[in-house]
Amino acid sequence: MNSSRPTAEQLAAAAGTSIPDLLAPGLDVLFCGINPGLYSGATGYHFARPGNRFWPALHAGGFTPRRFHPSEQAALLGLGIGITNVVNRATARADELTPGELRAGGVRLRTTVTRYRPRWLAVVGITAYRTAFGHPKATFGRQPGGIGATRVWVLPNPSGLNAHWTPVTLGEAFAEFHEAVYSE
Repeated sequence: MNSSRPTAEQLAAAAGTSIPDLLAPGLDVLFCGINPGLYSGATGYHFARPGNRFWPALHAGGFTPRRFHPSEQAALLGLGIGITNVVNRATARADELTPGELRAGGVRLRTTVTRYRPRWLAVVGITAYRTAFGHPKATFGRQPGGIGATRVWVLPNPSGLNAHWTPVTLGEAFAEFHEAVYSE
């Protein structure tokens, strides 16, 4: 586990890079971020920025037995969990993405889901979901329809910039989703 923080130069160099998806066939859940931040681009780990609340919410929601460090992301596959992004281009902020990039990412994501067939796709970020999938009035929670047999759920964006959701309310949203996934 590399615990060193990226330098300013490494962060700047990460702009426009991509990181590999964490995928396997037949997962229970494929979590989908909006796009990698510069910190993730520099480290190669999803949701890697220290202020990102994905890992605490994943644990608080019951998906992991303890809070994982981003460098432990490969262990998620053994729990039936994967990670991808709508757009795999690292930026300082998600609002740097164009609507066209998000729509193209939605097409790519449908292809990925069709190929790997997770039981659930969980998109973390409602605005990105609305644009990528062409559902401008979508709300949080389970979405109507799906992608083939894969059901779709929208969760709040766990970025520290999303101040509307506290760590507690994020954990509750992830727990509600966990209940839907494992209550079948």
